[in-house]
Amino acid sequence: MLNNKILRNNCIFWTCYFLYEWLANAAYDSQYESHLLAAALYTPLILAATLFTIYVLIKQYYFKGEKVKFWVGLIVSMLVFGIGRRAINYFIIYQIYTPEWMKMQPFLFAPKIIFEIVGIYLIVALNAMFYFLSAWYEQQRITQALQKDKVEAQLELLKSQVQPHFIFNTLNNIYSLSTQNSPKTSDLIYRLSSLLSYSLYDSRKTIIPLEQEIEYINNYIELEKIRYGERLDIAVNILNDTRHLGISPFLLLPLVENCFKHGVSNEIDTCWIRLDVLVKDDWLIIKAENSKSSNGKHNGTRNGIGLENVKKRLDILYDGRHEFKCIDEGQTFLAVLKIKMTAHEDQVPVGGR
Repeated sequence: MLNNKILRNNCIFWTCYFLYEWLANAAYDSQYESHLLAAALYTPLILAATLFTIYVLIKQYYFKGEKVKFWVGLIVSMLVFGIGRRAINYFIIYQIYTPEWMKMQPFLFAPKIIFEIVGIYLIVALNAMFYFLSAWYEQQRITQALQKDKVEAQLELLKSQVQPHFIFNTLNNIYSLSTQNSPKTSDLIYRLSSLLSYSLYDSRKTIIPLEQEIEYINNYIELEKIRYGERLDIAVNILNDTRHLGISPFLLLPLVENCFKHGVSNEIDTCWIRLDVLVKDDWLIIKAENSKSSNGKHNGTRNGIGLENVKKRLDILYDGRHEFKCIDEGQTFLAVLKIKMTAHEDQVPVGGR
């Protein structure tokens, strides 16, 4: 596709140049026949000079850092093509149409050769400029494609860090219940199956309904609550209508997981977790707060998983339109996430897309 486009553009350019060399010059003296012959001879010569300069000197020498060979080759080729055009004029054009001019100047007349070189290399320079612009545009396109692939690969890596870690914890919980022949085991297996379905299919989407992510978190909470029994007080509060909002999948899970893993799991007595979700002035606000031991150390990361995971994904997905901060107040830990909603995230249909 690209080669065909380049070929077409070159055909148009050189056709226009041929017509200009013929008709524009002939308009001054009405010598259409002589200028037609000159244009027919000049055009292939200048085309050869252009191709040699771009595809040999620039591509083979200049782009590869061999600047000395480039400049030596350029100077020699300018002399060769300049003398070549002088030969066309002197031995063909003058010979046929103005033989008296051959007596006025010798063939190797320096001012004339310089004039011919300038005429040729103005066109060569114009083509070289187009070539550099085209090469720059193509490099930008490749860079953007590589950057996009890199970002997508990084996002997939961050997602994959969340899922195995979560599944490992959940299976441990189910295993613990199964050893006690608990009737809740089948329900937990069903919830885990739903979560795995979510992980395999919905996590591949760019945006999912926020309520679907919250449902996923609720299933996660039910699986985790088995470990804590009555000593855990947990509340998920949706403070206004968020059904129309979308969010990147697996973005909120680390916040809730962090509350369990590095907060209430270290407490022996009564503990609590509170998750608030609200929308205010086009900002989606999520607050995840948990109790913790006053002398306990709170660490939001483990092997790159946790709050650091959230920060990295936010920088990729919501660059320039998010706020994320953590507040450690001794006996409580609060993570606040704010995301500025865009039009396409504010109109996500129920069921995803």
